[in-house]
Amino acid sequence: MYAIIATGGKQYKVSEGDVIKVEKLNAEPGATVTFDQVVAISDKELKVAGDVANSTVTATVMEQGKHRKVIVYKYKRKSGYHKKNGHRQAYTQVKIEKINA
Repeated sequence: MYAIIATGGKQYKVSEGDVIKVEKLNAEPGATVTFDQVVAISDKELKVAGDVANSTVTATVMEQGKHRKVIVYKYKRKSGYHKKNGHRQAYTQVKIEKINA
């Protein structure tokens, strides 16, 4: 059984026991979060739209962190313009506990 959930502008395919990194959520490690934007659920057949309107996915927050640094380098030739910038995206690592279909 798996579900497709939407959070942080992205969609994730999850099963019970999976550990995934999602966009940063306002929750402490050890807290329980509920994802209520379920796009689809597949048990023996795929259910979408109205069939999953009241479905939720429950997860436990494992840690808060930041991804590896990504270097952004802007350059324009012949004008002497160059700019270097780094970015580390924040994430929340969660473990999927239950899919409530």
